[in-house]
Amino acid sequence: MTVEAPASHLRENPFEIARQQLRAVGETFGIDGDLVEVLSECKKAVEVSIPARMDDGSVAVFRGYRVTHNIARGPSKGGIRYHPDVTLDEVKALAMWMTWKCALMGIPFGGAKGGVVCDPKTLSKRELERMTRRYTTEIINEIGPERDIPAPDVGTNAQVMAWIFDTYSMNKGHSVLGVVTGKPLLIGGSLGREEATARGGLYILRDALAKKGMACPDARIAIQGFGNVGSYLARFLTQDGATIVALSDSSGGLYNPKGIDVAAAAAHKGETGALAGFRGADPITNEELLELECDVVAPCALEQVIHGGNADRVKARIVLEGSNGPTTPEADEILEDAGVLVLPDVLANAGGVVVSYFEWVQGLQEYFWKEHEVNAKLNEIVTRAFNETWETHERRGVSMRLAAYGLGVQRVADATTTRGLYP
Repeated sequence: MTVEAPASHLRENPFEIARQQLRAVGETFGIDGDLVEVLSECKKAVEVSIPARMDDGSVAVFRGYRVTHNIARGPSKGGIRYHPDVTLDEVKALAMWMTWKCALMGIPFGGAKGGVVCDPKTLSKRELERMTRRYTTEIINEIGPERDIPAPDVGTNAQVMAWIFDTYSMNKGHSVLGVVTGKPLLIGGSLGREEATARGGLYILRDALAKKGMACPDARIAIQGFGNVGSYLARFLTQDGATIVALSDSSGGLYNPKGIDVAAAAAHKGETGALAGFRGADPITNEELLELECDVVAPCALEQVIHGGNADRVKARIVLEGSNGPTTPEADEILEDAGVLVLPDVLANAGGVVVSYFEWVQGLQEYFWKEHEVNAKLNEIVTRAFNETWETHERRGVSMRLAAYGLGVQRVADATTTRGLYP
């Protein structure tokens, strides 16, 4: 049985969006056209077939990808997602965005991404393990601590990283701590990694609210997505005093203008597997959540949820992109014209790759840091990146996205020029 991808949720080709953004950066920041051409292509894209035995004895064949966009500034780095809608062009776009994100944060990685076309929710733990180990074996020559370092993404977690780490290590004959990040603490993971993407988003939002003369206790916030990023972001913002007026997951959304009890909603999802049915709020759709009256809306699920068809109905003053590519270029223009501050993905959700870098460093040294050290270093890096982006945004009169992408692309272009063209 071959597992086919269903009709995609994507409205536009994400790789074409990524290239369009790159061309806009090239024009705005005066980057050489030949360099833009080089950076608009991925260095390597691998597609693999993944036969895996199911619990009933049958064999399912999954399709998997691993893409490296650029290695001018160091080994490539990027997550692996398990989702029914994964496509090669989506993975290419995500790899390119990872390149700019790492450069913007000032960490010595290029961008990569991986994916498997599957629905992990329908697979047993044993089926998921067998599929993961076979996928790892198929891409084993592409990954490594000095080559390309995977991490968790949509549909994957620390357990999946543990299986990849073990499979790679068994083939090498010794434990290789730096082959993946996002591992469980027991086998070389880093304190603070699991919640790092959300914590980085929290730090960025604090800084942005301050620029608007606000603080978290003043803010009413709607969060789309209640996976790793959305759930931790909701908890952190609640601890900061913010009012979470809406939450959602794939089952639908919840709305309470007086504020949702995030801990109770999380407990309900833990018991039932979904936010739907939680009694402390009214049901709404994922689409309605994005259009609520609030100060901040944080899309933390999938791409292209804010688009030309709904951007003019976004009432929030700030969009915090917890996921990658949630806003299309057409929507960007509409939001910019409406005075909505968009905190772009390469800035707002970069906390994960920053602490992944910390985990990689700790694994190579086999010396591990305390959690407060991890969080302090994360705060320092993302705050510096925010300040650099804000300064560019104001000085050049461009959007925060164009400023953030511009800084990232310029750094990769400079590294490419410095290294030269081989041969």
